[in-house]
Amino acid sequence: MNRIIYALIVVCTLVSCAESYSVQGMSSVSVLDGSKLYLKAIKDNELKKIDSCEVVHGQFRFAGLLDTVRMANLFMDDESIMPIVLEKGEISIRIDNASQTVGGTPLNDKLYEFIDFHSQLDNQMAELSHKQSQMLLEGIDEAVINQQLNMEAADIVRKEDSLVTNFIVENFDNVLGPGVFMMMTSRYRYPMLTPQIEDIMSKATSKFKNDPYVREYYEVATENQARQNGLHEVEPQPQPQTQPLQPQLQPQLPQTNLPQTNENSD
Repeated sequence: MNRIIYALIVVCTLVSCAESYSVQGMSSVSVLDGSKLYLKAIKDNELKKIDSCEVVHGQFRFAGLLDTVRMANLFMDDESIMPIVLEKGEISIRIDNASQTVGGTPLNDKLYEFIDFHSQLDNQMAELSHKQSQMLLEGIDEAVINQQLNMEAADIVRKEDSLVTNFIVENFDNVLGPGVFMMMTSRYRYPMLTPQIEDIMSKATSKFKNDPYVREYYEVATENQARQNGLHEVEPQPQPQTQPLQPQLQPQLPQTNLPQTNENSD
């Protein structure tokens, strides 16, 4: 009996020492009502479920114990909706037809401030095509238009590179650095070295370099570069372009978007 009581005391002590997360979500997207949502995170190079809940009248909630701060993904079935940092505190999620945001805790606030800045650059890049059409209607010479818009596009690319690089460098030693590095490198069809990646790795801390994804990516990219330098036949490298942070490689983090629906927004 004494051993049982002692064991219960030990368990209660461990539970009380463990940190917990609480996620409170609100959605104005009716298609989500009644849907099952999942929190998933990378563990041992696999995407695994952490928690699940149902959306009821536009509200949902996750809660649980937290062994370590980690990047996770909010999913509806197998469709990724948005990234989230699971950390101590009251985390709030708001989903509507125009945007999806997470806040309430330090790392989530920082992540979504970055995503907002990046989205502004994406919008500026997308606006260039509308600007081109308008300038053509105004009768401006096409060569002049292309020269001007190419300069503006190059400026946006420089700003995007600087934004992403600085954010990763500032967050080398927390989960945001490796998480955004994963999203950035997942634009490429295979691991490759770019001046931006070389710059990041030249400044990287040991903790960042030893992140499992970062370490594996950099090792494979370095091997690919060595083969190319050795004149082995390799596929031409795609040029990086400014675009939303949309991961394509495994392990994955989700892009920030809602599942496709046939519902018309107001």
